Amino acid sequence: MKRILITGGAGYIGSHIVVELLRAGYEVTIVDNFCTSKPSIIDNIKKITQKNFDLIKGDVRDENLLHKVFAKHPYYAVVHLAGYKAVGESVSAPLNYYDNNLISTISLLKAMKHHNCKRLVFSSSATVYGEPAKLPLTEKSPLNPVNPYGRTKLMIEEMLKDLYASDNEWNIASLRYFNPVASHESGLLEEDPLGIPNNLFPILLKVARGHMKELSIFGNDYPTPDGTAKRDYIHVVDLAKGHLAALEKIENMGFAVFNLGTGVSFSVLEVVEEFEKALGRALPKRVVDRRAGDVVEYLACVKKAKEELNFEAKRDLQDMCKNAVR
Repeated sequence: MKRILITGGAGYIGSHIVVELLRAGYEVTIVDNFCTSKPSIIDNIKKITQKNFDLIKGDVRDENLLHKVFAKHPYYAVVHLAGYKAVGESVSAPLNYYDNNLISTISLLKAMKHHNCKRLVFSSSATVYGEPAKLPLTEKSPLNPVNPYGRTKLMIEEMLKDLYASDNEWNIASLRYFNPVASHESGLLEEDPLGIPNNLFPILLKVARGHMKELSIFGNDYPTPDGTAKRDYIHVVDLAKGHLAALEKIENMGFAVFNLGTGVSFSVLEVVEEFEKALGRALPKRVVDRRAGDVVEYLACVKKAKEELNFEAKRDLQDMCKNAVR
């Protein structure tokens, strides 16, 4: 069986990818420092899959640790998710983002090169596009991120392009996520970040549980039908399956980028309405000022992923809300 190293595999997206990898017959090693995730997630992955995997607690910036990891097993490929991902936090603490996201990637790539593991699926982001001049966004749309988080993702993509140009033995898929949401249908995995969440769905869940007083809607004066920002939300299980699709096509890929979304966008108020419907009650909410770094709308063109990876998201907004509530 092929073994995959997944950095950040105990996180929200990583844990869902680990489930899909194990179910598809891959062996898995997770490296995670649990700075934004909970150790209990490991037990929940095992409950869902009834399978074991290797777990190494450590920081991906630690190159010596990575050499030990690669020396233990031959790896078919790496799925790299380790990194900070909150847009608002990146604006207020940019150095943390440049340090964590860039240094971890450099350390990982150096270790991969040393151990001749040259297949990589990278967790990028639709934030690399910045404020869209035209929708939907294709993989050839202009790149102009408007916040430090997005800039770290673009810098890493440029680094990966340069790496491939220097050595064509590398095969790299950079997956530009549109907004991942919801949870595994078992209810055992969810987006439950440590501290105050920055994304809509985990905030909705905390308000629903009474852990937060109310939902803050960041701006209702956007040029959209209801005044709230619109996003292309993708169910996290679909997103995880997109990584498997990339791994299956990684041979002879060279360097390639793919949008992973649904090709449909929903406003904040539309999501809240569907979530409240799934929950069975209304939530307390109020409109506040716009949030720094946010854009009006993101919408993916998903044609390339469908044609080249044979990947297409299957779950709709109703599924996302029902699974999140469960």
